[in-house]
Amino acid sequence: MNVILFLILYAIIVNIAGLAEMGIDKRRARRGAFRIPEVNLFLTALIGGSIGCIAGMYLFRHKTKHLTFVLGMPAILFLQLAAIGYLIFAAPVSFTFM
Repeated sequence: MNVILFLILYAIIVNIAGLAEMGIDKRRARRGAFRIPEVNLFLTALIGGSIGCIAGMYLFRHKTKHLTFVLGMPAILFLQLAAIGYLIFAAPVSFTFM
């Protein structure tokens, strides 16, 4: 299996998981049920699901009043994009795209 294809599939799956976590946590909040810990939401963003978490925040209107989420999730996304940009353009390692 091509490594690039694997990374794309990983990114899709983890972002869907981030989106779903936000939706599930919002539903649980409305029902007064046991909530998903905030650290889990941030961990999902850190492992690559920041776009899904941000989309879920605004799609479900969840955690949008919490400054740690409003600033933290885009900061994680920015750092991830900076790391990817560094790896592609400036790292001393060469990548070949087939």
